[in-house]
Amino acid sequence: MPSIQKTFHVTKNDFIHAGEASIHVKNLLKSLNYVPDLVRRVAICGYEAEMNLVMHGGDGELSVDVNADRIIVDVIDHGQGIADVELAMQEGYSTAKDEYREMGFGAGMGLPNIKKNSDEMVITSEQGNGTHVKMVFFNKGLNV
Repeated sequence: MPSIQKTFHVTKNDFIHAGEASIHVKNLLKSLNYVPDLVRRVAICGYEAEMNLVMHGGDGELSVDVNADRIIVDVIDHGQGIADVELAMQEGYSTAKDEYREMGFGAGMGLPNIKKNSDEMVITSEQGNGTHVKMVFFNKGLNV
């Protein structure tokens, strides 16, 4: 299978279109007959990262690279960065604004859910220079 690459622009505070990039990725994987469990895990991680970008980042991109043996999802934002990545990885820790919490977001489970559902996760962030979350999902030859 040749590599398929797609990139989607994600806009800060655009809750009308929030989640669309991860839906496109999910639909792409379904059209390629990936097993439902793998599609579900990629969709969860993509959505969590995309929503973090919408709420906390500046504008950014969600990119997917689909290969025969792995799927890589990269989310890069141009926001303020994460002050303490280790703290942000703790379940329940959140810096979400009250208005986001009122919409049902900000439970502090985004990054922990990404870690739990991806096979590999690398997060790099620097104050003032944004955040890059790389998620890797291995295809174990189980396509439908």
